[in-house]
Amino acid sequence: MLNSAPVVWFTGLSGAGKSTIARRVADKLRASGTSLEWLDGDEVRAIVSPDLGFSRADRDIQVTRLGYIASLLARNGITAIVSAISPYEESRSKALAMCRRSVLVHVDAPLSVLEARDTKGLYRRAREGSLRGLTGVDDPYEAPCDPDVSIDTSQLTIDDAVTKVCTALARLGAYVD
Repeated sequence: MLNSAPVVWFTGLSGAGKSTIARRVADKLRASGTSLEWLDGDEVRAIVSPDLGFSRADRDIQVTRLGYIASLLARNGITAIVSAISPYEESRSKALAMCRRSVLVHVDAPLSVLEARDTKGLYRRAREGSLRGLTGVDDPYEAPCDPDVSIDTSQLTIDDAVTKVCTALARLGAYVD
């Protein structure tokens, strides 16, 4: 049986930099010969979960689906990188419990920075009242109690963030530069 590969789970609010950092980590791992798949929350939702809305129950189901897919990949020796808001501690913990080895990465920045970035226009729409239930504005986000890696993208460069994640993977014996 293959050794279980790790799951790297990026969580944080919209615009924090989860996907940007995940993409760069994926590129670095691929360059080192690591077999991996990157599961972007928005992409998986569009294909695997178009039936789901954004209620707490639906968000929990989405996180469970992501965790299950990631665990299947990892069990078969493929590193899974997940980037998803995954706003609730309980569902995130349950998803990671499906995985033998994992690194939880909390990507954060002050809300004012996220609103200034607002690449999708979500914060503007939420403030105008045309979007309800935006995580971090009028829907809660439960930051991880004890993440393996904490990244504040208002203070850290992308390269430094990638280094922090790869260092955590090296501690698992899952990455050698």
